[in-house]
Amino acid sequence: MRPQDIVVLLKIIAYSNEGWMQKQLANDLSLSKSEVSESLSRSVYAGLLSDDKKIVNKKALMGFIVHGIKYTFPIQGGTLAIGLTTGSVAPILKDYFPNETPLVWPDKQGSNRGLLIEPLYPGAAEASKKDPMLYDLLALCDVFRIGNEKEINKATELLGNIFGRGDDYISC
Repeated sequence: MRPQDIVVLLKIIAYSNEGWMQKQLANDLSLSKSEVSESLSRSVYAGLLSDDKKIVNKKALMGFIVHGIKYTFPIQGGTLAIGLTTGSVAPILKDYFPNETPLVWPDKQGSNRGLLIEPLYPGAAEASKKDPMLYDLLALCDVFRIGNEKEINKATELLGNIFGRGDDYISC
């Protein structure tokens, strides 16, 4: 698995019940069509995606995100920078953790100051600006990568809500 594989699966979930094509997925995530195709094949092999490459195994993906993402794609806070907030200070979690140290992804148009962290893939900030649900999902992933126990517990609850009721989901 590669980091963009998780992003591809999360984007498929963000599409909800809309039909999608690999070309659209590639455009939305600023990946090449071949990168998307290879990612989908790896996800099928890992049991995270159905053989027809259309249905995400949400239970398996959630288990991986909650219990494995911090070991496979670890991060540490870096230097102070301007960027797009993520983790426990992203819009989906900011009301629960108002006094946390801000974490940011690099973003030239960003307006928030915080500790710089590396996103799951380089285009995370741009893709997140176009899709609020994807933004929330990627920010929750960062909580599992760097958050404390209290943040992880809340992120687990929210991720379960999104995965269980994607159609009822309302973005922050």
